[in-house]
Amino acid sequence: MKPVVPLIAFAASLGASSAALSEIVVSANDGKATLIDGVNAVPANPPPDYVAVIELGAGTAKVVGEIEVPTSVVGPPMSVAISPDASFALVTGAMKIDPNDKTKVIPDNKLSVIDLKTSPPKLLAQLQAGKGAAGVSINRSGTLALVANRMEGTVSAFTIADRTLTAAGKIELGSDKSGPSHVAITPDGKTALVTRDGDNKISVLAIEGSKVDYTKHDMSAGLRPYGIEIDAAGKFAVVANIGPGSGDADTASLIDLELKPPRVVDTASVGQTPEGIALSHDGAFVAFNLGNGSNKPKASPFYNDYGLLKIMRIKGKELAPLTEAKIGHWCQGVAWSKDNRMLLVQCMVEKQIMLFGFDGKELKPAGSISLKAGPAGIRTQP
Repeated sequence: MKPVVPLIAFAASLGASSAALSEIVVSANDGKATLIDGVNAVPANPPPDYVAVIELGAGTAKVVGEIEVPTSVVGPPMSVAISPDASFALVTGAMKIDPNDKTKVIPDNKLSVIDLKTSPPKLLAQLQAGKGAAGVSINRSGTLALVANRMEGTVSAFTIADRTLTAAGKIELGSDKSGPSHVAITPDGKTALVTRDGDNKISVLAIEGSKVDYTKHDMSAGLRPYGIEIDAAGKFAVVANIGPGSGDADTASLIDLELKPPRVVDTASVGQTPEGIALSHDGAFVAFNLGNGSNKPKASPFYNDYGLLKIMRIKGKELAPLTEAKIGHWCQGVAWSKDNRMLLVQCMVEKQIMLFGFDGKELKPAGSISLKAGPAGIRTQP
């Protein structure tokens, strides 16, 4: 497949620092999902799922490669992980089209390993994680990957050596209704936090080499903890509590990782359905991609004709509102550039990644990248 290379000039809104920017972003795009008046449906003749590799640098954002691999909008938009050396990416596929009924999807367990050093990118391997494979993370040393299996109540562990993944067992957390959604690994590689949107818990895992154990310590943040991010210093984590989708304002919580045991120390309202969450690389800000009712039926009293990108400041051990901007519909993941001056926001209905410049105080629209399927998961290189 020939790479599509749209160029988006946003240097003016980002400032001179963007000229030094050069990094990789991976977007997982779901072709089998479309929104019909608030209902996620399989389109007739769906385009294939695929991954787009995006390069940021010198005032531009461009798609430099594409590869067809299973992806899914079901689950948090942390279904992508990039290795510390940016040589490969992992992408999960939580759902697939039912071979017996092409109008429906059923759980899948795919974990794809993608070579980012070739042009175009190529598939290195495809493994099996667990039922409803969703959020995925790689430790900082690049030796271990963890996958949250949302419809199985488990986390799959894989050891990594020379870009080769080897299954290292599963960690049992609860019933298949517990809903492990995403797993985040601390910078020292000794601990992981797993959100459980099925039973409203955040579980703590202990890691020693390739051995991963459930400590039986759980935290309670809010309704349906979903996406979670840990800061680069390992001092705190922020979790997005996606809520039951009943139109109420949902929340985000800050977890103090320096306390023994770690615990939730602050919870703040963010708005309807914080689908995506991303911490800035300096740990000063956290971005939320809010559904804001944009994925509800138009007759719903909770419907809004736009989503919201919301930025909160990390102020000590508290979350403080800073700024927000209107975005598209049924939007999913959000990611920061390394210099914290740009955000990439995925919107499913528009099949776009919207770009915003950020000066520490305000957001400014800075173009968009058009895709051939709905963008459902995104990560930048660590």
